[in-house]
Amino acid sequence: MTILVEHFVSDSRVDEKKVTEERDDELVLDGGFVVPKSKETDAFDAPDMNFLGHSFRDYENGESERQQGVEEFYRMQHIHQTYDFVKKMRKEYGKLNKMEMSIWECCELLNNVVDESDPDLDEPQIQHLLQTAEAIRRDYPDEDWLHLTALIHDLGKVLLLPEFGGLPQWAVVGDTFPVGCNFDSANIHHKYFKGNPDINNPKYNTKNGVYSEGCGLDNVLMSWGHDDYMYLVAKENGTTLPHAGLFIIRYHSFYPLHKAGAYTHLMNDEDRDDLKWLHVFNKYDLYSKSKVLVDVEQVKPYYISLINKYFPAKLKW
Repeated sequence: MTILVEHFVSDSRVDEKKVTEERDDELVLDGGFVVPKSKETDAFDAPDMNFLGHSFRDYENGESERQQGVEEFYRMQHIHQTYDFVKKMRKEYGKLNKMEMSIWECCELLNNVVDESDPDLDEPQIQHLLQTAEAIRRDYPDEDWLHLTALIHDLGKVLLLPEFGGLPQWAVVGDTFPVGCNFDSANIHHKYFKGNPDINNPKYNTKNGVYSEGCGLDNVLMSWGHDDYMYLVAKENGTTLPHAGLFIIRYHSFYPLHKAGAYTHLMNDEDRDDLKWLHVFNKYDLYSKSKVLVDVEQVKPYYISLINKYFPAKLKW
């Protein structure tokens, strides 16, 4: 089969490149990244198993050393992510005084990061960003803002690096959830919230907690991590990404909401509209993880063009 994939250099369009692939069940995208294809639609088709041979987001396979590490991660996260902790982190990192650099420079920093909370992948994070972006680019060629959102959605994981404070994994990665209200049972490894001091605080341990029904997620404090940090960086540096892009960045790890339907009582109409795009994004974020790597230099010109379109040359971090 023949697939047409467009290359971009800066903001100008150049000739399309033809990629020929003989296998009927795979698509070869720009940069050499192979993704599974639906025989019915030619679109991205989510696989049943991750590269480790387990179901995606399988948190019950306690036999493996990696799964045991993931469970210990969530034990620590659930104990320490309190309302006061989140307010402290947002105040500190909202200063954006750690570094000044471009989006692509931040992407390259992720070569030094591996997410210990992820049961599906142990590759450096820059590959996950490009795998997600390339898979979305294939199915949504006209939504360039979504391609860029995919590229940058995990950049906040630089919080793990020493120059950003070297925060522990439980304060950077993993599923996110609101603080300041009851911890819904849909949260992964919910049992460990029993060690969180907020669970005994009557101000925080009710369904609404410090919020009101329908207040909108923009008014809700989420557990601190890379999602919220990158949202603050993008917003405060004046990105022109649409609101749906910022919503995806801030809530892509909010699995209790977009997979289990928890906390919907806090949403407003704008949240419900944006959630539709998050559902689109999530399939690619989760299921595009692969041991087949993207050729970074080959796809770089296209993503540089998108960065220039939606962000300033240098950002404060």
